[in-house]
Amino acid sequence: MKRPALPLILAVALFMEQIDSTVIATALPAIAADIGTRPVALKLALTAYLVSLAIFIPISGWMADRIGSRNVFRIAIGVFVLGSLCCAVSSSLAQFVGARFLQGMGGAMMTPVARLILVRTTPKERLVDAMALLTIPALIGPFLGPPLGGFITTYVSWHWIFLINLPIGLAGIVLSGIFVPDMRDDDRQPIDRIGFALSAVAAAGVIFGLSVISLPALPPAFGVAAVLLGLIAGWLYILHARKAPAPLLDLSLFAIRSYRSSVLGMSLFRIGSGAVPFLMPLLLQLVFGYSPFQSGLITFMGAVGALMVKFVAPAILRRTGFRLALSVAALMGGYLIGVAGFFTDTTPVTVILLTLLIGGLFRSLFFTAGNALIFADIDSARAAPATATTSVLQQVSIALGVALGGAILELSSNADGTVTQTSFLIAFLTIGGISLIAAIPFLLLPKSTGAAVSGHRKYLHVGRDDGNTRPGPAPTTSGRDVVEERQSDSSP
Repeated sequence: MKRPALPLILAVALFMEQIDSTVIATALPAIAADIGTRPVALKLALTAYLVSLAIFIPISGWMADRIGSRNVFRIAIGVFVLGSLCCAVSSSLAQFVGARFLQGMGGAMMTPVARLILVRTTPKERLVDAMALLTIPALIGPFLGPPLGGFITTYVSWHWIFLINLPIGLAGIVLSGIFVPDMRDDDRQPIDRIGFALSAVAAAGVIFGLSVISLPALPPAFGVAAVLLGLIAGWLYILHARKAPAPLLDLSLFAIRSYRSSVLGMSLFRIGSGAVPFLMPLLLQLVFGYSPFQSGLITFMGAVGALMVKFVAPAILRRTGFRLALSVAALMGGYLIGVAGFFTDTTPVTVILLTLLIGGLFRSLFFTAGNALIFADIDSARAAPATATTSVLQQVSIALGVALGGAILELSSNADGTVTQTSFLIAFLTIGGISLIAAIPFLLLPKSTGAAVSGHRKYLHVGRDDGNTRPGPAPTTSGRDVVEERQSDSSP
């Protein structure tokens, strides 16, 4: 019974996290009304969760090796559940933001450690089936989250978005103690404590600074000071990483052209796509007057498109290669994000649904291809640091998108703080334009880049013209390699 139970327990815990991270967007206006703040100000709660992920994901593997994978997984669930309870009982913006940061600490440990446990305990011949169970939450969460969150908020209470995690989490803690093995690695490397502190200050300073710089409750100087502190910490980390024998985030990876272009392009695109789940429910509810449930039924269409393209993405890449697929996906994805700014309360719902569906298709194709290209020229020895570095930048860029979108809404709102159709138009056009720029790093790549991974027939046996070695087989990963890998980009 133990073998089939293990991946199921891990998957249920991750499903709880994925659902929770997607349901909250549709509930923002209701939460804001209850805790006495403006809906746009709740961008702080969204960015707090993402900052927490960025800070703690890189040390999750070290934690598992030090105190045991079972202990870390159970603690992670417990922290996530405690954060959920704190969210439900929050009565102010500060309390809610702190609770979301606590939730992020648990979420940052759950997914990487769950994947590590599965890889280390599953025979190779059964690993594909086991991993399929673990990826289900990442696929279904964005699909089910918006309508579920809207339904609970409209017909029950937003508090139950978080309270429902309590029985699920407690059951997960008990079952994990029975079925999850306790594994450690005595040969672990020491943690880069200086790098951890500097990277944490850099991420928190820049993102929180940008998030609060436009809040009317705080002087702009507070946000500017936080951003400057974050930038200084980031610069100090770069200096530290050049000398550290095992830096927390390996910046030497950026010497690899395919990795550098992929990370740059995907970070730019995530700024746009990361803001969409924040902006769209607010537009539908605050300007169009839709209920949270109606809003959720509309916004989940992007997840439908994202799910559909998963089945055809490999065939598209074999046909077009990475450069063409990523460039077109970035251009179309950015364009459709900008189009959403022209929606009005008279726009037919079918037009909105179709735009979101097609936008989800292109965004999912972009992330599917981009995540593969990142590792095209990374050997197995560097897969783990590449995954950690990429995961951190992923969360930071999404948080920057939310912070930017919220800042535009606040700066362009009326004197009484009311956001208007024009505010959303400016926000969508801005983030859509940033997403369009993401095509540039990929357009500059040689056509043959990543051919061994994409299977692009025209260039599969042709040496790359960027000075790198000839295409080789895609790198394989071990249990340690995948410890920090996340599936967040499956969301629209």
